Formats: sequence, structure tokens, C-alpha cells
Amino acid sequence: MWTVPKPRYRPGSCTEGEIAVNIGGVRVILFGDVLNRYPESRLAELLTCSSQNYEAILSLCDDFDPCRKEFYFDRDPDAFKCIIDVYYFDEIHIKNGICPICFIKEMEFWKIDQGVLDECCKSYLSEKEEELKEISSKVKVILEDLEVERCVTRSQKCQRFLWRLMEKPSSSLAARAIAIASFLSILVSAVVMCVGTIPELQVADADGKLVEHPTLDAIETACMMWFTAEYVLRLASSPNKLHFALSIMNVIDFMAIMPFYVVLTLTYLGTASMMELANVQQAIQALRIMRIARIFKLARHSAGLQTLTYALKRSLKELGLLLMYMGVGIFVFSALAYTMEQSHPETLFRSIPQSFWWAIITMTTVGYGDIYPKTTLGKCNAAVSFLCGVIAIALPIHPIINNFVIFYNKQKVLEIAAKREVEMMEIKSSPKMERRKSKDQASATL
Repeated sequence: MWTVPKPRYRPGSCTEGEIAVNIGGVRVILFGDVLNRYPESRLAELLTCSSQNYEAILSLCDDFDPCRKEFYFDRDPDAFKCIIDVYYFDEIHIKNGICPICFIKEMEFWKIDQGVLDECCKSYLSEKEEELKEISSKVKVILEDLEVERCVTRSQKCQRFLWRLMEKPSSSLAARAIAIASFLSILVSAVVMCVGTIPELQVADADGKLVEHPTLDAIETACMMWFTAEYVLRLASSPNKLHFALSIMNVIDFMAIMPFYVVLTLTYLGTASMMELANVQQAIQALRIMRIARIFKLARHSAGLQTLTYALKRSLKELGLLLMYMGVGIFVFSALAYTMEQSHPETLFRSIPQSFWWAIITMTTVGYGDIYPKTTLGKCNAAVSFLCGVIAIALPIHPIINNFVIFYNKQKVLEIAAKREVEMMEIKSSPKMERRKSKDQASATL
């Protein structure tokens, strides 16, 4: 049964001021005074339309029975049950099992404005629209990989081949080998950067200072040459170079490459007096530290890291709540600890800002032990602080994990949907291709 109390299901003709509609085999009689609440809707127009004007009636419905004065619509009756809610409740809810995109088309057919949708349904609709956009973008990428006819000139074909070779590991065996080589280069470069800081593996230069071993320096240089060649080839083959340069991952790639050449320039092209400046030496050390940015290049080769990044973006609200809980707790417990520990002659809490460090390591259950309470009240305050810290950290963890799982499963579903959409497009286009071939063969025989 429908939730709306006023539509009546009964045979026979309708009385004055009523309208009989047949929605996909379901006959309903609606009251005219209710339909006139939305005079611009299709049902209200049918109410005011004369039964003698047959052409005008057929422009509003699919068929009309003048004997029974019944209007027939070849539409979904389940969707219509939601549509008529607007006449009685001034709002519409999309029921479960109805596609929101198809329901919007139903609303457009019945000439109902989308503003009457309830807020929960609007958010659900916007989510589905975002999913469709993601599917269409994935379909576009797949189609771009499959299309070769658009590359008419030799330079375009070479650019397309190079782009797929550098950006699409699944396109060929060579592209997969390049992706694996890039992944291994990132790992080797990170390991060399860490191993190069071991004093036993360092050598002394002419001034007696310890520097990286020449072998490790050579491996580092080889990795940077690979990163540079990879970045240049990707930039040269990119169809949209501005979008490529401003992409987050490509900015990280550039930031991982740039320090190497800046240090090389300052070291080998700078004058001796210039290199003795403390500021220049500090700049070189800072640029060497920036080499850690290359570890983020792994995200370009790992779908899991990309999914984690997107999931954290979706969990900004939960992360904000976590930081707010921790901030309030740090301020409260550090102030209490400072106050309670003032009575002890050997107190380690010299000020409230200094107590912030104790509150941070206590609430996060790290507990270095460099600062600790010595009074009984201070120890009780510490016990309460790390219990509250555990609770504050544990509360937002489940929503963050849930967002990650939902987003990860959603991406897998969207990828499958995009592949199926491409397969359906190929199936639909195959008869046309066969007709074209038959026409070409017929014209050739003639």
C-alpha cells in the first residue's frame, strides 16, 4: 500500500474535481484541489486540460481513454508513489531500490522541481552524481588508452606511445618493467640516503670532514639520473603539460629531483669563498634533507597509498575532532600538573608551556620519562591524563577506518563499473562496425 492516505484505488469513472491516472497498470484517482498546489506540474496541467482537446492531452500523457476519462503513463509506479508525496507533504523522499539518477528524470517528466527533495536525499543524490562522474572519468581514461585512430601524425603516435609507456603500467610488458624499475630506484635511493649517514661507511675529504662514500654517491647520482629522465619523458609526452606540472604527485617528483641539482651547482660551480659561507653550507644541508621527499614518489606506484590519502581527506572532520580532544586535554592536564607539582622542591614542571610536552607524551602513551610527576596528586593526574588520551585517540579511529574501507571498496566497484561500461559500449558499437564492413564490401564488389 502507498503511504499517502488520499489516493483511492477503485474502478469506475472519477467525479468532478478528480483525475484518474494509470501509472504502469496501477490505477489511481487523485483530487484536483491537491494537484493544484503545484499548478505547473504535469498532473495539474492534465486537470485543467479539456477532454475535447485530444492533441493537448496526448502531449501530456502516453494515452487517454475518453470513456473512462483515464490518463495512461508508461512510467515506473514505484517512483510515482514518491512523486505524489510532494502534493501532500511538500517534500519528496527517494525510497530504497530506486536509482536516484532515474528518479531525477522522473521528477523532470512530472515537472516537479528538485528543490522539494529532502536534504538526506539531496546528499545521497550528490554522492551518486559524484560516482557517475568518477565512472565517466575512468571510462574516458580507458577509452583514451584504447583509441589509436585519433593519433593521425607520427609525432602524435610517438607521444601517445611514450605516455602509455611511462604512465600506464598495465598497457604493456615494457611499461610494467619501467614501473618496476622506477619503484626499485625509489627504494634504492632511500636506502642509500639512510646508509650514507652511517659514520663507519663515510670517508674523509681533503678538509678532514666526513662525507658520503663515493660508491654510495655514484648510486645516488645514477638514481637521480633515472628520476630526471623519467620526469622529462613524462612531461614531454603529457597531453596537458600545465595540468601535469601542477599535479600534486608531479610537484613531489620535482621537489625530490631539484635539491640534487641545486647542491651540485653550489658544490661544483660556486667559488671557494662562497662555499665557505655558513649560510650556503646550511642551505646545502637543508637541500640534502629534502631528499626524503622522494619516498612520497611511492604513492604514484601504489594504489593503496593513494586510497589512504583520499580516505584521510574524507576523514578531515574526524581528524579535526581528534586534534581538538587532544588539544583540550593537553591544556587541562598540563595546567593541573604544573599546579600540583609546585609544592615539591624538586619539581620538573617549571612552567605550563613546558608541561605541554609532558601532557603530549603522556596522553599519547609514549612516556619518555624525562618529565614525570613526583607528588601523589600529580601521579593521579597523570593516570587520568593517559586514560583520557587513550579514549580520545580511540574514539575517532573507527570512523577513519570505516571511511578507508568504504572508499577502497567504492574505488574497486567504480573500476569494475567503468570496465563494464566500456564493454557495453564495445558491444553496442560492434553491430555498427559489422554494418560498415558489409557496406564497404558491397561497395567494393560493385
